[in-house]
Amino acid sequence: MASCLSVLVLLCLAVAASAQLSPTFYSRSCPRALATIKAAVTAAVAQEPRMGASLLRLHFHDCFGCDASVLLADTATFTGEQGAGPNAGSIRGFNVIDSIKAQVEAVCKQTVSCADILAVAARDSVVALGGPSWSVLLGRRDSTTASLSQANSDLPAPTLDLANLTAAFAKKGLSRTDLVALSGAHTIGQAQCTNFRARIYNETNINAAFATLRRASCPAAAGNGDGNLAPLDAATATAFDNAYYTDLVAQSGLLHSDQQLFNGGATDGLVRTYAATPARFNRDFAAAMVRMGNISPLTGTQGQIRLTCSKVN
Repeated sequence: MASCLSVLVLLCLAVAASAQLSPTFYSRSCPRALATIKAAVTAAVAQEPRMGASLLRLHFHDCFGCDASVLLADTATFTGEQGAGPNAGSIRGFNVIDSIKAQVEAVCKQTVSCADILAVAARDSVVALGGPSWSVLLGRRDSTTASLSQANSDLPAPTLDLANLTAAFAKKGLSRTDLVALSGAHTIGQAQCTNFRARIYNETNINAAFATLRRASCPAAAGNGDGNLAPLDAATATAFDNAYYTDLVAQSGLLHSDQQLFNGGATDGLVRTYAATPARFNRDFAAAMVRMGNISPLTGTQGQIRLTCSKVN
């Protein structure tokens, strides 16, 4: 009973915080903010299409919190989240966020938070790669600290099975549908060999031709080619579409956690639906992104509006 009550309290707090967010938060204080972010994201993605996936992933990895804590760089006296297992050597795009922040600061001094820049940049990245749009709720503030241990414990690892993936999302108030829809972000981007080596060499629920293709650039021996990259969706690696789900149905999910969504379990039906109905995927993905963006934001007088996203004021 006590645990149920604590979950209820957390959900109530989350609802109260998200109620303070609004898509028009900057309409008076910084009316040029959204256009400035969009132009910068569009240019960055045009220059390097992979950057769209990187910016989306930054928001994901921030948003098991949504407070820009992931952007805080380590110092001699501070250890942030960038060295956490799910982040180390893989999250990128900090330079683009820094550039966007500088451009926004030039039009509105210390008004738009880094957390909101991440949320808007994620949406604009998806749109730039041909995906759906949605109304981003705004008004988040930036944290003044970060938690390496929480990043390690809360961010879903690519080795998780369906039960643990479901539990990790449920811990943040996200449903099984949210899990499957948000995983569709893997229709863009790349993964390192070290994160899919075990799948392509040891697992049996994998298309043989696909495994052979991926082994060509990912040697079996650990420490050999660990950082070699492969697209999460080989068919349309820089287009935001529903091909990720057709990959799963064909047993060609790159990560163990990907294929777990279509492996004889409770999410098989939804994967088939998304594979067959791109409009349904786009709708559910957009709705899930809004819900994810509402996870425990700092609002009101909490936190701060950082001047530089990589450090506290």
